[in-house]
Amino acid sequence: MTTLKIPTPLRPYTDGMKEIEIESTNVNAVIREIITRYPALKPHLLDESENLRSYVSVFLNDEDVRTLQGMDTPVKQEDHLMIVPSIAGGLSSESAIAKVDHAALRTNQAMIIGLLLIAFVADLPTLALIVGVIMAIGTVLAKPGFILSYRLLRQWKVIKPEVLPDNPEPHSFAQGFGSIVLFGAAIAFGLNGPIVAWILTWVVIVLAGVNLFLGFCVGCAVYYWLNRIGLPLFRQESPAGRFPGIRPPKV
Repeated sequence: MTTLKIPTPLRPYTDGMKEIEIESTNVNAVIREIITRYPALKPHLLDESENLRSYVSVFLNDEDVRTLQGMDTPVKQEDHLMIVPSIAGGLSSESAIAKVDHAALRTNQAMIIGLLLIAFVADLPTLALIVGVIMAIGTVLAKPGFILSYRLLRQWKVIKPEVLPDNPEPHSFAQGFGSIVLFGAAIAFGLNGPIVAWILTWVVIVLAGVNLFLGFCVGCAVYYWLNRIGLPLFRQESPAGRFPGIRPPKV
């Protein structure tokens, strides 16, 4: 059976149970089963449309299911699921902080840097464009563009998850901004402006390098600044006590 771990704030709704074993085929079925067993849990997990609330994360063996197949992610025996609600003042809140696997982000940054350096050294503008497309697809899917590379590295035991309290939206914004810069480089290449194109490519390399090696996400800092001036699409505030864009400390 699949083991579902219940966080402390939700245990009053599960009769104090810390772990519950459920036999189901995917994450959605597990959530539906736990709600059937403990109806009082439902408003804390699902919204009025019967969808998982935006501030509730579900992790399968330490990996956010949003980076897998979402609620349709298959589960099997010996798997461990964990519900991670963001908590503010004792109650769930959409403004509270979620969880992000920073190992996946660092893998994404390393792939971006490596491939763009190859593109520059070998004079391969097409490769730079491909990186931009992958980053754009990842942004649309709200995942690191090179998530498949990360999963392979995890499967080969080369890297371990590092799930930290953080907001995923700023990281998606940063990745999307990088893809736009690379699309700008592609346009410059098409207009016979290789110098401008490679300068734009190096902007992405430098930004990814600052994030990977110094732990500071420039795009995230810009996201939080746009939040502060009240732009409607930038809803998440910088976590309290942390400089905007700084990688969260390990817990």
